Amino acid sequence: MDSYASTRARLENYFDRTAAKTWERLTSDAPVSRIRQTVREGRDTMRAAMLARLPDDLSGARVLDAGCGAGPMSVALAERGAEVVGVDISPALLEVARKRTPEALLPRITYTPGDMLDEGHGRFDYVMAMDSLIHYQAADIGRALARLMARTGQGMVFTIAPRTPALSLMWVAGKAFPRSDRSPQIIPHTDAAIEAAVRAEGLSGPLTRVARVSRGFYISQAMELRP
Repeated sequence: MDSYASTRARLENYFDRTAAKTWERLTSDAPVSRIRQTVREGRDTMRAAMLARLPDDLSGARVLDAGCGAGPMSVALAERGAEVVGVDISPALLEVARKRTPEALLPRITYTPGDMLDEGHGRFDYVMAMDSLIHYQAADIGRALARLMARTGQGMVFTIAPRTPALSLMWVAGKAFPRSDRSPQIIPHTDAAIEAAVRAEGLSGPLTRVARVSRGFYISQAMELRP
């Protein structure tokens, strides 16, 4: 998985060193630019759509929040009673997550720096991976899903960047931003490409599109993979 490793290294440099403060602000209630506000609203909508795929009562369930960032998904899962492992490559964002998590929920959440695919995180009932696979090639996504599903009992909800004309135009427009404001490259995929990558890894469970969110500069698609 050389391409996975090299992409992960670029993401670590971006999220933990280049843009940690930017993402801390984006995921807060602080005022942001109109463009970033659309991203904030889009992410909030997508998070709700993904959570809707899980039971309201997660008591006794162990859930991986893969790429948890500043922790809003982890907190929402813990509020439903889940035991959550929030993994992110940015220790800086994990520190933000710890500070923002209500004290009553901290015992239910373990925030851990590192690779979301690390087998040391153990087994899970569910995996949530919001916008943590959108920078990878389809083959890498397929391999990542296979590694995660091998340790997941009930299913996984994840997002991809859908291949749409609007997203392609936004990527071109994004190149006009100051370099410090640019995020790592997002790689759009069709449903068919993800399906092919998943089946190539021997995963035979149902793979379905469950939501697509388009809000200004935020375009993302959630999919669900079951054993």
